[in-house]
Parts: sequence; C-alpha cells; structure tokens
Amino acid sequence: MAVVVSPSELQALEDCLLNKSNNVALHTRFRALFTLKALKSEDSVKIIAKGFSDPSALLKHELAYCLGQIGKPTALPALETVLRDATEDPMVRHEAAEAMGAISNPSSVPILNEFLADPQRSVRETCEIAVAKIEWDNSEEGKKHHASINESTIPLYTSVDPAPPSSNLLLGNLNPEDVSEAGVERLRKELVDPALPLFQRYRAMFALRNIGTPAAVDALASGFSDESALFKHEIAFIFGQLLSTHSVPSLLQVLQNPSESDMVRHEAAEALGGIATPEVLPHLREWMNKEDAPRVVRESCQVAIDMWEHENSDEFQYANALTSAPIAA
Repeated sequence: MAVVVSPSELQALEDCLLNKSNNVALHTRFRALFTLKALKSEDSVKIIAKGFSDPSALLKHELAYCLGQIGKPTALPALETVLRDATEDPMVRHEAAEAMGAISNPSSVPILNEFLADPQRSVRETCEIAVAKIEWDNSEEGKKHHASINESTIPLYTSVDPAPPSSNLLLGNLNPEDVSEAGVERLRKELVDPALPLFQRYRAMFALRNIGTPAAVDALASGFSDESALFKHEIAFIFGQLLSTHSVPSLLQVLQNPSESDMVRHEAAEALGGIATPEVLPHLREWMNKEDAPRVVRESCQVAIDMWEHENSDEFQYANALTSAPIAA
C-alpha cells in the first residue's frame, strides 16, 4: 500500500522530530521518527538527517538506525559525517556505520575500512561487520539469496540486519534438525566462540533468532557474558524482536547492572518495553527516575514505558502518531 502524506503532515512530523517548539516529549519524537521511517521517502531522509545536531545520543543513534532501515544511498553523506566525528558518542558513530552496512553500497567499503582501527571498540567492530555484510550482499550466496526473495516471500522479520542468518536459515525455513537440541547447541557454540569472526558469530545469532524457541533464547542469553558491548547490545535488540517472555529475566539483569555498558542497558530497556509484561514496568519506572543513572538509560526507559503503554492499549500502530496516512508494513 502506498504511503501518502500531505506537506502539512510532513512538516508536522519534522517539527515534532526536531522539537522545534522545545516542549515535545522524547517518546513522542520517537513516534514521529518511526513514522518517517515507515514513509521510506527522500523527504524522510532529509528530515531525519537534520536531527544529528540534537544533544540526545539516544535519539541520534535511533536516527542513524532509521536511515539504515530506509536504505536510500542519499543518506550516506550524513552517516559518513557522523562516523567521522570523533567527538560524537561512540553509540551514535557505531549506529552510523551499521546503517552504512544496511544500505550496502560498495562505495562505503573504503570509508568503513578507515575505521577498522578506531580507538572505540564498538565503532571498529561495527565497521568490520558492515564491510563483511556489504561483501556478502555482493557474493554468490548473497546474490542468490536476494534473487530468491519475491513478493510472495514473507520474511520472519522485516528489519535489515547487520548480518544474515546462517545459510540454511536465511528465509526461516526451519526443519527438525535446526530446532533440535543439537542444532541449537551447535549455533550457541558458534555464537560464543571469540576465535570466530564477528560476522560469523552474528550469523549464528540471527539464526537463533529465527529459531526463536525457549532453548534458542537461552542460547542467545549466554552471549551476555561476552566482553563486547556491541555483541551484547545486538542480543538485547534481538530479544526486542522476538518478544519472548522467556528473555525477560536476562534482560532485567542487564538493565539493573550498573557496570554494564550503557548501549547494552539501553537496548535491554527498549526490549523490555516491547515485551510489555506487567513485571517489567516497575523496573522501567525505577531506572527512568534514577538521577544517577546514565542519561541514555533513563531516556531509553522513558521510551520503553511509552512502548509498554502502547502494547497494553488499543492503539493499532506505534509509529502512526501524527498522520492519518496509511503506513505500510
């Protein structure tokens, strides 16, 4: 279904996202952002790119994510500028690099290669994975996979992921061997093996997501013992996609751990907001109101509470907050 918005609706979305009135709540700005993401237009790209001057690292990281998901090469200059800004929060720079990988233009590879030795581990690891993804997209396996996708294909998840699932699970074509105890354990071992390339470990991660059983959730949760904040934040993101109540205990442990990286705790908070079970709300409120908690954690809990309230309401769509236009899935 085509998405049509009027110029006035588009301006309202821009005014909301950029907080031009200086009194728009952060969670409302997020709803405007995801409405713009759903439009997938050049206008969306232009508006979203204007937001990188905002002081909120959480918002800027989400801006970069949405530009990657929209997938238009016109976003690449803005993303490159963010990646090159050494004064920017590493969480934002990492997301800019990941978005470049999501857009998957070969012209990004030389730029990403420049940052494979970046002082910030999350940035250099993201660039490593983004380069590998672009190369995979242009490999025989990648080309064959993309050619096999047509309008009749219904993917398990619509996101553009930083790595494809392991080969036999690319389209979620599960068989008994995949979901068996041995199959899940094989993927778990691959997931947590630090000797393997990160891209290969990510492929195991997304394969476990596509399996999605409680055993697969437990396998994914074992990755929270890894040393890489980037790796752990991706597991938390995946739990937000799976929406499995089985992941709630491990996510709460991450959120409540003050020694854990902010980017991991932020992703855990938003995953909990999406899962939206009754027991998570008091914890989200607690951390939103903790004055000594990192800003990105507090803001993530604010957004997560809005997500929780949406999931427990009669609202049809989270993103379609400011426009009556139909938003395509």
